[in-house]
Amino acid sequence: MAALRMLRVALLVFFSVFLTLVLGFGLPSVLNLCARTCGFPETSVTECIVLVYALFVLYVAVPRLPRGTLTAEGKAVLVTGCDSGFGLALAKHFHQLGFTVFAGCLFKDGEGAQDLERVHSERLKVVPLDVCSEEQVSQALQFVTDNLEDSEKGLWAVVNNAGISTFGEVEFTSMDTYRQVSEVNLWGTIRVTKAFLPLIRRAKGRVVNIASMYGRMGNALRSPYCVSKYGVEAFSDCLRYEMKAWGVNVSVIEPGNFIVATGILTRDIVTTTAEKLWKEAPPGVQEDYGKAHFEQYMALMRSYCNSGQREVEPVLDDITDAIMSKRPYTRYNPMEPHWWIRMQIMTHFPAAVSDRLYF
Repeated sequence: MAALRMLRVALLVFFSVFLTLVLGFGLPSVLNLCARTCGFPETSVTECIVLVYALFVLYVAVPRLPRGTLTAEGKAVLVTGCDSGFGLALAKHFHQLGFTVFAGCLFKDGEGAQDLERVHSERLKVVPLDVCSEEQVSQALQFVTDNLEDSEKGLWAVVNNAGISTFGEVEFTSMDTYRQVSEVNLWGTIRVTKAFLPLIRRAKGRVVNIASMYGRMGNALRSPYCVSKYGVEAFSDCLRYEMKAWGVNVSVIEPGNFIVATGILTRDIVTTTAEKLWKEAPPGVQEDYGKAHFEQYMALMRSYCNSGQREVEPVLDDITDAIMSKRPYTRYNPMEPHWWIRMQIMTHFPAAVSDRLYF
């Protein structure tokens, strides 16, 4: 493993030097060529570099440009997965902004639902909602329709936030686990969206789907989660094309690492899941991989539990923009800079390059 880490460091250093040389020697020539093609006088090397750097600083450092803000008055929002994490925070946040909030909770007597009930507001209604249940989704639709101020005006937004996560190498992961994760993350998103889409169309409102950075790039040990989130990305794109004619905006939120902020993965969960993975693995898989290999990766997952951003505000801000901006973005990337860079490299560079850098 030490040799592998040294190789990775060497590759990263080599790539940095290579990129510096390309930008230093090749970029000015390319920019001068573009200037000549467009009929402009050639610029100097210094001016080229300053221009590119200025554009980069503007892109990274300048706050999001204002694109007009809609009022929350008279608008209602449905948020799924409000038992904890992003969903619970979103329900409170939208209520404070003045929306009528329908907070879908899996456990109607759980801590999250009780926390929301204690707000004692006519504009915050807890809705029992298991996104895997056709019956509960239908009942939630009826409840929302009956409790809208004017059902003919429709529902302004649905935020498909309900989701679960797990981990494990492919040969240690059962088919039931793949089905369970996709049933919530992907099919739950589709099921809820299809049910509430007529109300959203009436309002010419918004559909906001919570995907992940792992909906844009794969990772070892995370295939069930990645499969489900890749599906959310594809579904959102297809829906956006169809809804354009109806005046409905569809946005995707791609959070980075918010494990600490949401508590979606804890050391206890890792320990319990690890025991289940090893116990249920076929004897041949146990023998081939070995206990030492397995424990090494489980230790990596335990360390992962203490990483990531500690506040959910970046995600809340992006979802709020997707719902309240007059011109929302198609995709939002609330994540730390190093994850954003990794996502760009893995989605835009040849696989031979990104694989060498990260795996």
